[in-house]
Amino acid sequence: MKKSQEIFSPETIDLKSFEIFNGLTSEELEKLNQNLVCKSFKRSSVIYNEGSRINGAYIVVSGILKIYKTGFDGKEQIIRFAKEGDLIGFRSIVSQELACTTAEVIQDAILCYFPGDLMTDFIKKNPEFAMALMRLTCRELGESNKYLTDIAQKTVRERLAEVLLLLMDTFDLDENNTLQITLTREELANMVGTATESVIRLLSEFKADNLIELNGRKIRLLNIPKLIKIGNVYV
Repeated sequence: MKKSQEIFSPETIDLKSFEIFNGLTSEELEKLNQNLVCKSFKRSSVIYNEGSRINGAYIVVSGILKIYKTGFDGKEQIIRFAKEGDLIGFRSIVSQELACTTAEVIQDAILCYFPGDLMTDFIKKNPEFAMALMRLTCRELGESNKYLTDIAQKTVRERLAEVLLLLMDTFDLDENNTLQITLTREELANMVGTATESVIRLLSEFKADNLIELNGRKIRLLNIPKLIKIGNVYV
């Protein structure tokens, strides 16, 4: 369910600050500005569901969303996170297919809806924008291929270490080396691709080995080089 709280005027948002729109002309930016619908959404708001038909994409102005697929058993598999500056839902517009994932807010967000027919018009008339979308698609495909390889070849312990490092790279650390995103143990398990109980056990092991420090949902990284070694991550 969408839990929108407030509608924002697109004029208050600097569209030029989003990389995906850098190739648009002044006229196209003005047209986009006139057609955007910007709203705030609370945590747990579902923006679109897997298997649904969506008629536009969303640019993330602020906040964090999880993008996931649901298995036959109803278990979520988190594919990636979307944060400020990211565009979501665009592949369904380009492919003219139903949404292949679900997008859910996990940190209160402001999103701007980008009508699909306008996106298609920009793709046809602006090669630079079309290339930007193609690069974004290729990047996401590469991430998916890497995830499939990790699931097949790495142990759960290795994958958990890699996920912690991925969260560090995506959301950075604060001054105390604490991840700047808080996830439930179930959400972590859904990223790693294992049972929640396994993640809880491994987090306790990492804590005992002085690799991390736990404070509720907050995770502080104490030994990043060792996590890199455990996760078999190339840096």
